[in-house]
Amino acid sequence: MRIAIDAMGGDFGPAPIIKGIIKALKEKDFTAYIVGPEKELKPLIPQNLRDKVRFINSEDVIKMDESATEAFKRKESTIYKSIELLRNNEVDAVVSAGHSGATMSVATLRLGRIKGIKRPAISTFLPNIKRSYTLLLDAGANVDCDAMNLYQFALMGEVYAKAFLNKEDVKIGLLSNGEEESKGNSITKEAFEMLKNSFENFKGNIEGNDIFKGEVEVVVTDGFIGNIVLKTSEGAAETIGRLIKDEINKSGLLQKIGALLLKPVFKGLKKATDYAEYGGAPLLGVNGCVIIAHGKSNSKAIKNAIFQAIQYVENNVTEKIKVSLKVH
Repeated sequence: MRIAIDAMGGDFGPAPIIKGIIKALKEKDFTAYIVGPEKELKPLIPQNLRDKVRFINSEDVIKMDESATEAFKRKESTIYKSIELLRNNEVDAVVSAGHSGATMSVATLRLGRIKGIKRPAISTFLPNIKRSYTLLLDAGANVDCDAMNLYQFALMGEVYAKAFLNKEDVKIGLLSNGEEESKGNSITKEAFEMLKNSFENFKGNIEGNDIFKGEVEVVVTDGFIGNIVLKTSEGAAETIGRLIKDEINKSGLLQKIGALLLKPVFKGLKKATDYAEYGGAPLLGVNGCVIIAHGKSNSKAIKNAIFQAIQYVENNVTEKIKVSLKVH
């Protein structure tokens, strides 16, 4: 297994990315193709892991405040070079915590879409009360969608959720403003009919609060709403954590002792709501495995993004999506 990692794309520079690569190399057998300035990055890799690493020198980085279209012009940039490695079959997957728009644009242009897929989608996992994850897509790739886009998101989401969650009975829900079939806008109503007629496991409309109940494994929506859901849930989880911490700090001795006894519970809550646990968001619908990691990724998130890439390739997700297009 060969994984290309854009070492320069994250908000905090290469340090957490390289640490994540090192952690991953210690736990899994793969070759890391590290894309970035070799002179700067090579000394950060321990000598005993050097045989598992290849360096692809690149001095240019697409910054977060730059236009995504810049990546097309700058063929020496880390993200362009990473995607080219995949396009040329020199690696099996790409992981990047860099400019998500640039990553998506270059991947779509250089790798191409799976035949029949109109638009790729960013898919991301959210925790649910069943101690599992719910796949949400699109999480930001397409702000405007038609019913066919939503139908294809469901198709791709079903394939990926089966692979990642390791279960066959994956249920699909369409995000709407009410559970009734009559709810939604003209696009979701049209999508509802398409999904109802194509998927035996389609459970109908679901509301925002249903996402975290775990009643469905795949939630389908457009990228505008999906991204708002994602950012809102991240903010809510962070706020709840801070409120609990503040209340404990303000409480008396007995309450603090009680809080200490509940420390494993709080630790479990933090783990369940931590995006670092699943690492990144696959760009489903392109010809290859591209994992978009959070810009603020720590080493744990990068490690898990790499593991997600390995799992994606091992499960042959791209080919399974191609097959599912014919089935549905």
